[in-house]
Amino acid sequence: MDPLKPDPNILFDLVKTTMPYGKYKGVVLSKLPVHYLEWYYRKGLPNGKLGMQLATIYEIKLNGLEALLIPLQKKRNP
Repeated sequence: MDPLKPDPNILFDLVKTTMPYGKYKGVVLSKLPVHYLEWYYRKGLPNGKLGMQLATIYEIKLNGLEALLIPLQKKRNP
């Protein structure tokens, strides 16, 4: 995959991947509350894919773009 080309699966992963640990273990990333994402952002996001996913969902929620995820959630849960 071209590293400069956006990965179309990033948004889909946000509606199917669950938080692997902590207070919200088992909660789908797109369903995490904003206050938790804000806390994580201040504390420091984890390295790797999970950190990227948390940063992405934080930006989506911060900018009121959750509607982007609705079609993907419906596709995941028909």
